Parts: sequence; C-alpha cells; structure tokens
Amino acid sequence: MIKSLYVKDFILIDELKLNFDNGFNVITGETGAGKSIIINAIDIIFGARAKKEVIKTGSQKAVIELTIQDNKESTKELFIENEFDYNPNEIIISKEITENSTKTRVNGIIVSQDFIKILREKLIDIHSQHQTYTYIQPKYHIALLDAFANNQHKQTLLEHKETYKTYIETLKLYENAKENYSQIEDKIEFLKFQIKEIEEASIENPNEDTELEKELDILSNAQALRELTYSSYWQLYGNDGNIVDALNSIKVNINKASTYDESLNPIQEALIDALENIKDLSSQLRDYSESVEPNEQRIDEINERISLLNNLKRKYGKTLQDIQNTYKKLCEELNSINFSSEKISELEQELELLRTKLDNTSKTLSESRKLNASVLEKAITDELEKLELPKSRFQIQIQPCKINSNGIDDVEFLISTNISEGLKPLIKVASGGEISRIMLAIKSIFANSDEVDTVIFDEIDTGISGKASQSVADALLHLCSSHQVIVITHQPIIAAKGKKHFYVAKSQKDTTKISVHDLNEENKLKAIAILASGDVTQESLNLAKQLVINRQ
Repeated sequence: MIKSLYVKDFILIDELKLNFDNGFNVITGETGAGKSIIINAIDIIFGARAKKEVIKTGSQKAVIELTIQDNKESTKELFIENEFDYNPNEIIISKEITENSTKTRVNGIIVSQDFIKILREKLIDIHSQHQTYTYIQPKYHIALLDAFANNQHKQTLLEHKETYKTYIETLKLYENAKENYSQIEDKIEFLKFQIKEIEEASIENPNEDTELEKELDILSNAQALRELTYSSYWQLYGNDGNIVDALNSIKVNINKASTYDESLNPIQEALIDALENIKDLSSQLRDYSESVEPNEQRIDEINERISLLNNLKRKYGKTLQDIQNTYKKLCEELNSINFSSEKISELEQELELLRTKLDNTSKTLSESRKLNASVLEKAITDELEKLELPKSRFQIQIQPCKINSNGIDDVEFLISTNISEGLKPLIKVASGGEISRIMLAIKSIFANSDEVDTVIFDEIDTGISGKASQSVADALLHLCSSHQVIVITHQPIIAAKGKKHFYVAKSQKDTTKISVHDLNEENKLKAIAILASGDVTQESLNLAKQLVINRQ
C-alpha cells in the first residue's frame, strides 16, 4: 500500500506531503481544482510518460516520491533477483523530472522502466477516464478466471505450469543437442576414418619404428657384415698362425716357466681365461657370419612398414606413443558424440511423455474454466447491476490457442453496457465512469485473491446518483476491507465512507497554486456538506453527519 506521497514543483503544486490510510482514502474538491494531479503524480512515478511541461513554471525540476509498504513474497523475490535492498515496511520510489531527462530510483538506486512496470503490476491499479490497468488488459483475464476456481483447479494449474516449464527446458536441451549433432556429422565420419586408420596399423610396440630402423640397417649391409665377421673369425681361429694357436704356444711356455717361479701362476690363469674367451668370440663371429644373409623381400616389408608409420606420425604425433595417445583421445571423443546421439533419443522419449501429460492437464483446465466462466459471468453481472449498470451483459470468451504455461485457452472478458450494443472486449469500453464501475465490480469479486494492494478510482461516480451512489459506496467500503482504496469523488455518499479525507483547493492570485488539506473530523463534515448542497448550511451539515454515522 501507499504510505505517503511527496510532491515538489509538479505542475501547480509547490510542495506537499500526503500520508494515506491503509483503508478508504477520499479526495474531494471543487471542479477544476486539480484533484487528478495527485493521481497523475502517482501514475508518473509508476512509469507513465512524464513530459517536461509537468515541471512547475520557474523550477528546474519536479520531484515525486512514494513510500510503499508491501510484504508480498513475489515483491521480495523481485527485489532479491535485481539485488536491491528490501524492507517491506518502507520501499521508496522516487522520480526526478528535468528538461532533458527523467530518473526513477527505488531505495536510492536508479532502475529501468521495465523494473517499474513489473513493480506496478504488483502494487497498484489506477482507473480513470484516461487509463486503467491490470484487469482491463486481456493478458490478465485467464489469471482472474483461474483465481475464481476451486483448489483442485489451482492444483492442476500448478502441476501444468511445472510440467510446461520442464517441457520448455527439455525442448531447449533437445534442440541444442540435435543442432550440435547435425553440425558434427562430418566430424563423426572423420573421427571414424582416423580411428580406423590407426587401428589398421596395429601399433602394439611404441618402439617398433626404432627397432625396424635397426633391422633395416643390418639387412641393407648384410654382405659387408658377413665378410667382416667371417674375416675376424678366420684371423682368430681359422688360418695357420691364428691368434688362438699363438696363445696356446704362449700358454705352454708360461706353464713351463711357472714350474720354476710360482709368481707366474696368475699370468698363466689369465692366459687360460683369455684363450677361452677368444675361442668363444671366434665361434660367435663364425655363427654370426653364417646367419647374416641379404633378404630383399624383408627389406621391402620393413620399408613399407616404416613408410606407413612415418605417415601416421605426420598426422597423429611425433612418436608411436603419441599416436597411441591420439588414438585413445579420438575414441573418447567419438564415444562422447555417440552418447549425445543416445541423449537425443532419451530427450525425444522424455518430450513425448511431457507432451502427453500437458495434453491431459490442459484439457482438464479447459473444461474446468468453461464451468467456472458461467458462474463468474453471473457474479460479475450481478455486481454490475448493483452499480447501476442493469442492462450490462458480461461474457467470458474462451477460445483455443497454442499450448502454453496456462494451458490451451485464450481468455478475454467481453461486455456490453447498453442493450442495443453487442459484446466488446473490455479494453474497448470508452467511458471512464463506466470502466471504473466495471473494475469495481470485478474487484469486488476478486477482493480476496487479488495480489494488487492499492486501487485508485478517478471519477468512479460519473453519471450516477441516488441508489447507485449508495451501491458504489458500499462496494468501495467492502473493497477497502482487503485493499487500500483511493477515490476521487463528487458524491457525498461515497465521500462519507472515507476513513481519510483530502480536500484539494486552487488559489489564483499572482500565480495559480494547488494545495491539499488532510481534513479533521469537523472539516470532513464541511467538505461532505459542500458536496451535498454546494454550501455549508445547517441542513447540509446535518445530512453530512447522518451520512458519516451510516458509513459503516
């Protein structure tokens, strides 16, 4: 609710501060006194267009400030989402209007028009000749109809909304996965080609290339190796006067000498070991020379294998170990993509289940809405009749639409206030007085389920009198049991219902000025008396007293 309004240098107002009651607030004053300027100020602070002409002549800027009290959970969430400080007992909204710009602040922080628009929808409705908000707009009609329904309907709606949210999230995942998968189909084929190319090489030994190079070197020089090793064998043990025979002769000499001098025994033993080693070496050289043979077929095989491995190294890594590591990564990547393909199938199945569930809940909601619509139509029509709109017809139009978070229904309120006219969308009702009474009728029905706390009516009493005025006054009094109500009125019966009464006066001396007075009980009676007879007389004061006594 609005706790207070502060205005400075705005249109014809120098400066004023109004403290509102949480119930029924009445604004009265002479015709043309500027009562609507107060409503205009509230409207502007909540996002209505502010022209530079609203700055009081001679001033540099106009300032409007509202102090709001609001403890709704949805408002708290809005502030937290936007990282604003939240104090439910004091939300300060201010508007500064200059020649070149307008700035809106919430709790001292500049905010966007989008934020103010959302905040407005949570806090306030203004109904006047020039504009009306929330209920008149078709986008809110389905929510109003749902609010009128029973708890079972509301539970089904909550289930549908949660399912729809899950469906949209799942659909987004599915579309992204499908798009990504289609974009990488060529990559999948290339990965398979790479993996197959490495697999066909059958690389088991990361040192295979080094070993093949060594083998190739041997085979390429087989003849030279054979000749060199056999020649060495021949010199050690094959020809006359070979090294083995020479060592045998030396061994005999040292053996004989050691019989004379035992100190030669170690030499003798070393000669024996050397002789045995040389004999073994000569055997190895002979065997090696006999085993080495040129093999052109094997050389071709090795060259072909080395060429294959070198080609793979150019593509997949500098070493065979690198190739093996690359192969592992390629397989992992392909498996990941294959998983994505499986995920797409899973998401398709999940979407099908969600669509089935949404189809069931949306049909249930649609049937329930049609049943509730007829009941709500009668309830609002009855309220309209009380408010001197007896020939009005009110109809809730439900048409099929593409499934959304609310189901498959497009809901719009239609009305005809004249018997000779057909039904029209509520938003096209032109008369300010009529639309205010229509909104009052709707508000009366939805008083307990309405999220908006403050309702402002400008000229709600246009074109009515007598019994209708009493009905409007009673409806407003009933509404203020659940809402803060601010009303501009010319009807004494309505004004008498007010708990808080503001009187707007205009003075014209050197300049035109508007002042607003918060009336005490005595002055309330005088203001009501003026509304009743145009002057303060004993008779009009008695009438005012009687109206105030009967206001409950």
